[in-house]
Amino acid sequence: MKKNLFNNNLNIKINENLEVPKNKIIMAGPCAIESYDQLLETAKFIKKQGANMLRGGAYKPRTSPNSFQGLKEEGLEILKSVKIETGLPVITELMDARDLEKIYDVTDIIQIGSRNMQNFTLLSEVGKQDKPVMLKRGISSTINEWIGAAEYIAVGGNSNIIMCERGIRTYNDYTRNTLDIAAVPIIKKETNLPVVVDPSHATGVRYLVKPMSIASLAAGADGLMIEVHPNPSEALSDGPQSLNFDDFKDLMNDIKGLY
Repeated sequence: MKKNLFNNNLNIKINENLEVPKNKIIMAGPCAIESYDQLLETAKFIKKQGANMLRGGAYKPRTSPNSFQGLKEEGLEILKSVKIETGLPVITELMDARDLEKIYDVTDIIQIGSRNMQNFTLLSEVGKQDKPVMLKRGISSTINEWIGAAEYIAVGGNSNIIMCERGIRTYNDYTRNTLDIAAVPIIKKETNLPVVVDPSHATGVRYLVKPMSIASLAAGADGLMIEVHPNPSEALSDGPQSLNFDDFKDLMNDIKGLY
């Protein structure tokens, strides 16, 4: 673990108005971009509640090839349009280095998902960029493996890395994954990198998202990534863990004193 590889003393600039860890990041939005109207409605609502970043997947890594794979290029165009209309910075996932240029032109943070945490070719490519990268922890990865993946990005020259704890696989089968709260202070101690927590994927259960959000911020998390959908029962991806608008409003009210 080489702390000197990382940008230890500076805030990571997302845009002119947002830096982390100076500012807490509340990333919210649908797991998958389904339409312009869906994303715009969600973006306007989350901004009104105090979220300062829009998340939305254009390319979706799904367990089954028969599941919705995302709108791809059309989704990126929708994301770009909503970004311009609302003024919210955006984050979306990069799955394939061949899509880097297209995503780079739209997103403010490049997201590397759990399944690609040890895709070393992809990590090396984003390491050559000058845009912030959010690295999600692999579903079965140790903390040292996660830090090692971050080093692959940093050695390329990009130390603007945000770590994202999104739950790991354990013997527990009540929740989708198990949120490793201890990872938050550990990562901050070992790397000085900012840490965001994704309680939506970490639990997979809607009613657990709010208490795990509160716990994450209390543990020192520099932000949250929350899945929000106008009608979760009709979502094409991750409906059971997505908050509806009322749920998200309640969450934002409850965490006001923590960020």
